[in-house]
Amino acid sequence: MKKIVLTGGGTAGHVTPNIALLPSLREAGFDITYMGSYDGIEKRLIGDFDIPYIGISTGKLRRYLDPKNLSDPFRVIKGFMEARKHLKEYQPDVVFSKGGFVSVPVVRAAASLGIPCIIHESDMTPGLANKLCIPVAKKVCCNFPETMQDLPEDKAVLTGSPIRVELARGNRIAGLDMCGFTANKPVIMVIGGSLGAANVNKAVRDTLPKLLEDFQVVHLCGKDKMDNLLLNTPGYKQFEYIKAELKDLFAMADLVISRAGANAICELLALKKPNILIPLPSKSSRGDQLLNAKSFETQGYSIVIDEDDLTPELLLDKVHELFFNKQNYLDAMSRSNQTDAIPKIMKLIEETVEPG
Repeated sequence: MKKIVLTGGGTAGHVTPNIALLPSLREAGFDITYMGSYDGIEKRLIGDFDIPYIGISTGKLRRYLDPKNLSDPFRVIKGFMEARKHLKEYQPDVVFSKGGFVSVPVVRAAASLGIPCIIHESDMTPGLANKLCIPVAKKVCCNFPETMQDLPEDKAVLTGSPIRVELARGNRIAGLDMCGFTANKPVIMVIGGSLGAANVNKAVRDTLPKLLEDFQVVHLCGKDKMDNLLLNTPGYKQFEYIKAELKDLFAMADLVISRAGANAICELLALKKPNILIPLPSKSSRGDQLLNAKSFETQGYSIVIDEDDLTPELLLDKVHELFFNKQNYLDAMSRSNQTDAIPKIMKLIEETVEPG
């Protein structure tokens, strides 16, 4: 039986694309093992899929001063030794890495054993973990055309991001029933991420009276971010977080307002949802969401609002602009070659396992 080790973690974005690959890997006859940190989010997410999980020591890779910078390199070295031991015992044919700091010891250990590695970079510019893995990778998958110029020419492959197939199998009527919405008024879906986005939430709620004149709004506002004063507002439905029913909400949505995390916007592209992106500002991140959003704006997939410029009036104007021009965005997304990532990645994996 062909064997593969999946790795990636630290955030859900480094795990969900691996989860999206599972049905195709199983169908292709792969025995699958997941390697991640002892107790990271990846362990919890993978726990639902009946896959052997191997925990290793990890240390975060930082670009800033921190006392842990003195101890974490030793954790990474320990993780390398643990990963090497497990890989030597399991003897996989290939490793597929979705990135995050946990992936570095796994990929480097695999390379030291001559096990080929395919890695995936979600953001427009490679993160530090993937920068450390690229030199030993066989292929590097990416989401954005602009990323290709930052990667070795013989390794770079524009695939897009693996998207869970069930997201495209939603039921619009089920979504409308779940929210108590009518079928004859368009729906805006607001996604702030699992922890929510306070500034986005506030702008949406400040704009709500005007928005509800023309739209219905379903708001995934994040843990502990519900506004109890708005619980009974007709045409407005709040959820802290949605899991299984997310596909039905996507099926129902005509427009989406979202942050610009790479996996989130690739889902919008795959599902062909006209969208407004409000990227996390550079003061709160390494600036990857700003670059992701700019790429999608340039390609005609999205309208972008800088958080520093965000006002209720601007948000309302952009919502109307998007709605009245939504066919242009749908047409642009239909022409994209950044979708159908799963078959492209599966082809790379199969070619790596059985070259020639």
